[in-house]
Amino acid sequence: MAQQVAHWEPVIGLEIHAQLLTRTKLFCGCETSFGDPPNTHCCPVCLGLPGALPVLNAEALQLAVRAALTLGCTIKQRSVFARKHYFYPDLPKGYQITQFDEPLAGHGALVIPDGQRQLSVGITRIHLEEDAGKNVHQVDGDTVVDLNRAGTPLIEIVSDPVLHTPAQARQVMRQLREALLFAGVSAGSLEQGGLRCDANVSVRRRGSSGLGARVELKNINSFRFVADALDVELRRQIELLEQGHVVRQQTRGYNSDRRESYLLRDKEGDHDYRYFPEPDLPPLVIDEALIRDVEAHLPEPPATKRRRFVEDLGLTVYAAEVLTSHPRIASFFEETALLSGKPAETGKVVQRELLGDVTIDGLAADFPVSPEQLADLVRLRASGAISGPQAKRVYATMKGTDRGAAEIVTSLALSVESDEAALAEIAQQVVAAHPEQVARYRTGKRGLLGFFVGQVMRATDGRAEPKLASALLAAELGEPEEAVSPPRKTAPRKERDE
Repeated sequence: MAQQVAHWEPVIGLEIHAQLLTRTKLFCGCETSFGDPPNTHCCPVCLGLPGALPVLNAEALQLAVRAALTLGCTIKQRSVFARKHYFYPDLPKGYQITQFDEPLAGHGALVIPDGQRQLSVGITRIHLEEDAGKNVHQVDGDTVVDLNRAGTPLIEIVSDPVLHTPAQARQVMRQLREALLFAGVSAGSLEQGGLRCDANVSVRRRGSSGLGARVELKNINSFRFVADALDVELRRQIELLEQGHVVRQQTRGYNSDRRESYLLRDKEGDHDYRYFPEPDLPPLVIDEALIRDVEAHLPEPPATKRRRFVEDLGLTVYAAEVLTSHPRIASFFEETALLSGKPAETGKVVQRELLGDVTIDGLAADFPVSPEQLADLVRLRASGAISGPQAKRVYATMKGTDRGAAEIVTSLALSVESDEAALAEIAQQVVAAHPEQVARYRTGKRGLLGFFVGQVMRATDGRAEPKLASALLAAELGEPEEAVSPPRKTAPRKERDE
């Protein structure tokens, strides 16, 4: 199969739907809250009752403009809403209000990592649309409809069909979620359906320029599943073509448990949806001043923030990536680093102590301590006033309270033991108590020095000054013998014939 796959080139384009962070729906005042009892956020507008008229949510428009500018798109000052007709139980109007031939924005780009290089993926278009409701399949086999989601504001982001591997598609989805999250446009909650992907995929003979029959994989809501689904579907198409069959233009779903795609319906064309301009909404004309105002208040992109953390604050690349995993974590770190004056040390404390206790909910995050508290702890640790183990103890005592680090250090009678004579005596006792480890150390096992330092720390309740303890232990243990390699045997030299 691998040899067969090598003869074919995948062509992949993505349609990613992102829910906008508004309190109310796109064309009415119903709430967009998740997890409430079914059909409790509905009104004549989102139910499509006769005489109900849609009114555009101004906040949704601003967020859509912000998303488009974040992705480098050109905003069209005039766009048009259209009706897209299809008849499913979760679409009570019988049509979806979206944008068709005159979308909000287009011609942008998203840069993704692709091995050792960066790949620029074109953004064909971004348009506003409303979400459908949700069919809920019950255990007894019945299907019921929850219309709380109907009318929720979405943007659809369509990429150029320039992707050629499932891994690239996964990176587009991941990087797009990150960009929208840091722009404050969408929470990108995959598990709640706030970010969903439809993948259009075809294959062609490697080296050809034409396109094969396009299959659309619907509603993929996981980074891993988008790659898995594409891999499975590509192999299905290639197998069909290798056997001399034809790939039909279809819409398919993906079963992650069975790792297979399955037919939903034959693929509709644009004419099947009977698009026409929405008669109840005038053309959307965006003032240039709105575009400039949104542009002036765009947050710093995550890639730029990571680069600044490395170049200006001295963080490692890995630390910068961890600390930009969420916009609130990044801002908490920056505020703490500014207060402590020690960004590298702050980054380490945030990673080692804080992150495990942070609770994320969409764009919000709950922290167990304040930046001021953590900055005080960083300064005490960096100055040598407390040791690493003591810092952990102070943090554990501090979290969930408003107590300062210095106050906790005093109340727990914590201080670093730097009395050389006292530590030398403890070092002697530790060495005497572990003859087996001493023997191994002296035969060249230098890594055991850390074991002995740990024993001194335990004996002093974590108060020993680590560098002094390490130096005293090294002196007490003596210099370990280096392993002596036997002389390398060489073949005897042959005398050159005269």
